Amino acid sequence: MGSCSLVAAFGGATIAAHLPGAVLKIAFGVIILGSGIRMLTAKPMAIEGEPRDSVWLWVAWAIPVGIISGVLGIGGGIVMVPVLMLALKFRMHNAVATSLAIMIFTSVGGALGYITSGLGVSHLPACSLGYVHLPSWLLLVAASVGMAQVGAMTAHRLPARQLRYIFVVVMFYLGLRMLGIFDWLGWPI
Repeated sequence: MGSCSLVAAFGGATIAAHLPGAVLKIAFGVIILGSGIRMLTAKPMAIEGEPRDSVWLWVAWAIPVGIISGVLGIGGGIVMVPVLMLALKFRMHNAVATSLAIMIFTSVGGALGYITSGLGVSHLPACSLGYVHLPSWLLLVAASVGMAQVGAMTAHRLPARQLRYIFVVVMFYLGLRMLGIFDWLGWPI
């Protein structure tokens, strides 16, 4: 899934470089809200046995997830975790861990797409490599690597049901925020 999503994310990032920012923001909000609604309303599954083991099924899911990740820059966890759970029958903890591993590849593909699409573009901030602003990237990497360890330890200690609801709340917040609902309501959150 990682290698297929890498190539698809590169293509998605190349497409995104030619789309207006407002379109991407709305698409981001809609995808996240849709995923949150699906996670919230899906009947909890009694997952038994091993995850589905079909190369073609994995490729069939990796390509659209990679494209969506590349276009929207969401890293794929918002889309990949529900896909792994609902379509490929992973347990929650396994879905989160596997999604993180797959996203290494997807992130590389998306980043390369944004770098190559942004080369030579004028009016980008100083210290940018294509569309990637290197100082921001370095600061986010430094902070997120350590905090990802804290998050993984915390997730391992939480029951799957609690983890799922936390995930849904975050998805709803991000989706509504990106769609401008809180601004429209005058809520400063």
